[in-house]
Amino acid sequence: MQHRIIVLGGGYAGTTAAGRLAKRLRREDVTITLVNAEPDFVERVRMHQLATGQDLKERPLREMFAGTGVELKVARATSIDVDRKTVTAEGAQGTAEMPYDTLVYAIGSRGADHGVPGVAEHAHQIAGRTGALELRERLARLAPGEELLVVGGGLTGLEFATEVAEARPDLGTTLATRAELGDWLSPKGRAHLRKVVDGLGIRVLENTAVTAMEANRVTTEDGRTLCAAVTVWTAGFAAHPMAAATGLELADDGRIMVDRTMRSLSHPDVYAIGDAAQAIGAGDKPLRMSCASGVPMAWQAADAIAARLTGGKLPNVSLSYFNQCISLGRRQGLIQFVTADDQAVDRALTGRLAARYKELVCKGAAWGTSHPTLGMPVRRRRVVAAGLPSKETERVAS
Repeated sequence: MQHRIIVLGGGYAGTTAAGRLAKRLRREDVTITLVNAEPDFVERVRMHQLATGQDLKERPLREMFAGTGVELKVARATSIDVDRKTVTAEGAQGTAEMPYDTLVYAIGSRGADHGVPGVAEHAHQIAGRTGALELRERLARLAPGEELLVVGGGLTGLEFATEVAEARPDLGTTLATRAELGDWLSPKGRAHLRKVVDGLGIRVLENTAVTAMEANRVTTEDGRTLCAAVTVWTAGFAAHPMAAATGLELADDGRIMVDRTMRSLSHPDVYAIGDAAQAIGAGDKPLRMSCASGVPMAWQAADAIAARLTGGKLPNVSLSYFNQCISLGRRQGLIQFVTADDQAVDRALTGRLAARYKELVCKGAAWGTSHPTLGMPVRRRRVVAAGLPSKETERVAS
């Protein structure tokens, strides 16, 4: 029988893992099924562009995986039974139960409201394409002079606030952040960020925590009321809640606990990658939710699965960071160089060159997912271990 591999989620991590597995394993030995709720790959790192009126290139998953042996199932996973080793998914053809031998969980994350009352009902979010398109329509209806409030001063908040301020200078854009603006950046990075934000006319409210939200206003921790026609919530991400119902061992933040090969600590037939997993990187620190983390995690998981199935050597690569890439509109950018464990160093690239650098990074990430089996040598090996690693193989990874 063929070994059945199901990959849940067609984002950066899921598509990368599926393509790499197809390159590593023989079609006679395995079936690889990618389950995704949408027929297209979504460039999540560009949702701030989509929300501000820019059109993105369509990337149909079926075309991406044509000829690779990866089967696409357009359906929404609704539950996972890790004891029976099945996935239940709902699609155009109804509900189906899909058995697996190995599961790669890459469903990812959604916007986190942190329990703040009113956010779910009144805030716009750009964690996915649906939210970005809804915000795009709402922004198009805003009249000149109306106020826009962005809550959250992390990478997503900075990219959206600068993008919308550049695209719609007729609006009043305010950015509220719990800490100081860009407090994690180097002095050079903070200085450039402040220069760009000031030049775009963005009002910044530092050390401002939002504690409640209504239709056209928010309340802050210190009792102030901030009024806005539209509020966009960019205060971080949270793991998809489906993981909590699986019985898999989870971290406190709801992410699936994995070892250095991205294998579940509690269920060895399950691997988790991307925002869904709490993986340990350099300095024994958990990797942050990001495309920069998800793609290397996918490489690690795919290579580990292939090694365990074929009796090969397990990967033992420490995942680390090099830089943080931030777009600040279409004409400005910031590339903050960091240590392996993601701490800023005193080096940063700024200005138009940084904007072009960031654009190349985004295009490269999209190209990699759009050509999932290109750019790596063919090393397909016969499945010999039926998913059960030999003692020698496991010793190599320990």
